[in-house]
Amino acid sequence: MKVLTVVTHPRVNSFTFAVTERFVQGLQDAGHETEVLDLHRIGFDPVLWEADEPDWSDPGKVFSAEVENEIARMKQHDALAYIFPVWWYGVPAMLKGYIDRVWNHGFAYGGGSKLHHKKALWIALAGASEDHFAKRSYDTMLSHSLNVGMANYSGIEDSRVEFFYDTLEGRPEHMESLLERAYQLGLHYAGSGVHAK
Repeated sequence: MKVLTVVTHPRVNSFTFAVTERFVQGLQDAGHETEVLDLHRIGFDPVLWEADEPDWSDPGKVFSAEVENEIARMKQHDALAYIFPVWWYGVPAMLKGYIDRVWNHGFAYGGGSKLHHKKALWIALAGASEDHFAKRSYDTMLSHSLNVGMANYSGIEDSRVEFFYDTLEGRPEHMESLLERAYQLGLHYAGSGVHAK
């Protein structure tokens, strides 16, 4: 399977990138091909301007060169993975802007269009604890938004969010357990997933 792995974090020496490295290692050890798309390092502009505004009357609209290049990149892959820190109980602006601009009308939805990807995996790194997220249903809210509002709406039935909690804790054994989990998610990426509900 060809997996597009999209990572977003301002620092390459972040734990987000360490998780990405282990996840990719798992994918490769399982025999998958993957391309890592680092949104910060390619200088992706998350701001949606008029050139990339959805045109409800024209599902065949040609978007900016940057967006058309990213659409072409997505078309070359069978499945998707997104690795990102959770900020304000949501995805970072960089990733949200990427989805706003690239998962666009006439490609990801609208005019009979749907994404062809078999699977989407969202690895969300949270500084807070699992109890903290569950207390106010932040985990449920983010999972519903990504699995249903984005992936399922765009035709991807197999989508799930994996939360990595307490990423600011710093205990070596805890951090290593998260890295091992990232590797296992890559290694078993093609296994049976949790379908969007």
